[in-house]
Amino acid sequence: MKAMQQGRRFLKKLKFNPTNTKIKGLVFHLNVPESPYVKDRKHKEPETDILDPEEHPSLLDFEERCPPGGKNSVIFYTTSLRGIRKTFEDCSNVRFLLNSFKITIQERDVSMDMGYREELWEILGGRVIPPKVFVKGRYIGGANEIIGLHERGELKKLLEEVPSNGGIVNNVCNSCANLRFLICTSCNGSRKVYEEKEDDHHHHHKEDNEFCIKKCNDCNENGLVKCPFCC
Repeated sequence: MKAMQQGRRFLKKLKFNPTNTKIKGLVFHLNVPESPYVKDRKHKEPETDILDPEEHPSLLDFEERCPPGGKNSVIFYTTSLRGIRKTFEDCSNVRFLLNSFKITIQERDVSMDMGYREELWEILGGRVIPPKVFVKGRYIGGANEIIGLHERGELKKLLEEVPSNGGIVNNVCNSCANLRFLICTSCNGSRKVYEEKEDDHHHHHKEDNEFCIKKCNDCNENGLVKCPFCC
């Protein structure tokens, strides 16, 4: 009995862990049952992201929703507003991924043109927020879907038939600096133009106004027009 108590004190002094079989050169032959979880983990086959080519998804696997002019191209709905940080960062991440494949992309900034926002809402049937990506008339998804496809090595397969941009990375438009819009030259961004007032009266007095202010029909709600060089 006394020997057993001394043995316990000795093990306690060494901070003995029953799962360890070696303590300062001493070897203990312990019959500790192995956890089924550990056993399964040891014999688990290593996971791999390398898929068989036949397992890669095809564009035909995605829902057909074609934006205007998107039958043979990539349409990327985005926003340049930083008000909602996550939305802006998601758009930046998706843009980075798409540009890394050196393909031709049509960016449509919903914050720069309300027409793009309404166009996107009509296509997807609701008030969705960017980023949203369409490839050759097929809806691929938002940030989570695009990043997931890329991590599994499947995004490259979907973009194989998209026209190349000539291998140019971060190509900057000399006209709009990739903003895709320019200030309207008709109204200088004011959305108002001065037109000569039509006078139906025979007697015209000089003190009468000869011009009237009208809404500019050449630009959008922000006084911008699409860049003719990159859009």
